[in-house]
Amino acid sequence: MRINKYIALATNISRREADKLIINNKVEINGKKAVIGAEVDQTDHVYLSGKKILLKKFTTIALNKPRGYVCSRRGQGSKTLYDLLPKQLNHLKPVGRLDKDSSGLILLTNNGDLAHKLSHPSNHKKKIYEIELNKSLSDDKKNMIERGILLEDGLSKLQLSGTGKNWAVTMQEGRNRQIRRTFSAVGCRVIKLHRRSFGDYKLNNIKEGEFIII
Repeated sequence: MRINKYIALATNISRREADKLIINNKVEINGKKAVIGAEVDQTDHVYLSGKKILLKKFTTIALNKPRGYVCSRRGQGSKTLYDLLPKQLNHLKPVGRLDKDSSGLILLTNNGDLAHKLSHPSNHKKKIYEIELNKSLSDDKKNMIERGILLEDGLSKLQLSGTGKNWAVTMQEGRNRQIRRTFSAVGCRVIKLHRRSFGDYKLNNIKEGEFIII
C-alpha cells in the first residue's frame, strides 16, 4: 500500500496530513527518508518522527442479529448488538444497519476502509433479504416494485423472486427502512425481514444471536 495510507491506518491522521509529514522529512522507511507515493507492506519498518509505527490489528465479525435488538450503543430501553458481544469486541462498529424488527447478517468492524467499501453506494454491494408479507403480492405490484417505486427520498427499485407472501429481495442500496417503505407503498406490510448476505459475506450457518470472526 502507499505510505500515506499506511501512516493513516497506523495513526488515525488523514492521508493529506501524512503527505505533509513525508514532505517535511518526518517519515522513514527502513532507515531511509520516505517519498510521496512510496509502496510499503507489513514487512517494512516505518518510523514517524523517529518512532516506529505499526498497522492496527483489524477485527471483523459477522453476527446473526435477532429481532428486538438495535444497532447502536445506546438502546434507550432496548437491547443492543453489544449485549450479544464480549466486552473485548465492544469497540467494533456496525457496517450499515438493520432496524429493531429485522434480523440476520450484520457486520461489525474496526477497519474503516472495509466499512467504506461495503457501505458506500458507489460500490454497489448486493444485499439479499428474505421477507414475509401480511398478504400475497400480485404480479402487477411485483412489476411495479421492480420498475421502481417513488418514495419521499427517491426511487426505490428492488429485485424480487418468490411467490405469495414469501419473497427474496435483492438490492444494492440501503436507505432507512427502504424495503418496508417500498412494500407499504403498494399496500403490503413486511412482517418478517431477514438479511442473509451482504456483498461477499453470507450468513450461512451462524446461529441466531451468535457471531464468527471473518
